[in-house]
Amino acid sequence: MKIISSIITLLLVSININAQDSLAKKEDVEEIKGALQSVTETVIDLKNTLDALKKIKISGYIQAQFQSADTAGINSYSGGNFPVNVKSRFQVRRGRVKFMYDQDITQYVLQIDVTQNGVGIKDAYATIKEPWLQTFSFTAGVFDRPFGFEISYSSNMREAPERSRLFQTLFPGERELGVKIEAAPERGVLSFLNLKAGLFNGVLPNANENDRNKDFIGRVGFLLPFRDENFEIDGGFSLYTGNVTNTSKYFYEFNGSSPIKNFKVDSSTTNAGKGFAREYYAFDTQLYYDLPIIGGLSIKGEYITGIQPATKSYNSFYYPSTTDPNPSLYQRNFNGWYINYTQNIGLSHQFVLKYDVFDPNSNVKGNDIGLPGSNLLASDIKYSTLGVGWVYHWDSNIKFLVYYDSVNNEHVNSAATGSLAKYTRDLKDNVLTARMQYRF
Repeated sequence: MKIISSIITLLLVSININAQDSLAKKEDVEEIKGALQSVTETVIDLKNTLDALKKIKISGYIQAQFQSADTAGINSYSGGNFPVNVKSRFQVRRGRVKFMYDQDITQYVLQIDVTQNGVGIKDAYATIKEPWLQTFSFTAGVFDRPFGFEISYSSNMREAPERSRLFQTLFPGERELGVKIEAAPERGVLSFLNLKAGLFNGVLPNANENDRNKDFIGRVGFLLPFRDENFEIDGGFSLYTGNVTNTSKYFYEFNGSSPIKNFKVDSSTTNAGKGFAREYYAFDTQLYYDLPIIGGLSIKGEYITGIQPATKSYNSFYYPSTTDPNPSLYQRNFNGWYINYTQNIGLSHQFVLKYDVFDPNSNVKGNDIGLPGSNLLASDIKYSTLGVGWVYHWDSNIKFLVYYDSVNNEHVNSAATGSLAKYTRDLKDNVLTARMQYRF
């Protein structure tokens, strides 16, 4: 009997111990499940954070350069005028940082430029793409004018250090304030076409509106790849049409009936506040071909002609300022063009050859300027620039560029006096540029 009692006691103790073990194991499992749930929530939070960060894209580049000019204090389109008494200089030509938040069908872009002269805004815009065909998009803010090819061709990709003189004159700063629509079908019979068109303030870059007019800028482009032949041809037609408001009563236009070519003035009081046309027409073409053994080549060219309202001494945009709020308006017919040849040599080297011409007053020749009785000035002189350069790509981030701009001005009449007299010969205003660029 005593033995049976002992056995029962042992069984009860064993059952109690097993029950306690089961309870402990259950608590452990619950603890582990809680820990796993906590880890899972943390991972989800991290994933959401990473997904949000992946939508933010940061890129940029810096261009540090040394330049040497023929003469101190020259006016130049190779990175800006040289200060008085300055013949050579170091510059941070561009220091760009670009932030983009990309939500697939919507984008926000902000790009700033930091140089030795300070900080400036280059791009600040938002874009919406329709979600159904994803063919049409709408953009508002500050961005490249949708005109031609060279304006929107990034400075960190461009083979020559600067844009052509005609683009720097007609589209200073390249950007404008406004809105645009784009159409770029990815499939179908029209997939080789693209369209950009918009309305803009029509003033200097990033400037507030200063008159009652809006300008239209648009480009119809095409892209034809011939992949089997390693060949591609792109191009387009661009139109700029708008008006500027004359703030004075004086309107000057070319006098074709005079034996001495000059501007004639219309001083009607109704000219003050009246809009005068600004119109540009342009064709651009780009050819790409993979030359066997040597490497790829490209030939890019544009031609622009039109009407430019400006001032007597300035052939860029007509823009009243605080120092001259009522400048007389001078309307000129102009034309200009460039051709750029680039030859890759192997994977690291490029040879660059570029020639550009800008004639701000196509109604006159050099010999017409400076004649007694003529009121033509230096702003009517034609310029051509021959550029030769070599690019070496150190790696995917760094490239070096050496480039020489040979600038030639139209020679004015030998009778020219005063400020025009120096243009009876070619100015010594050639520029050598040595640049290092880092891009990320």
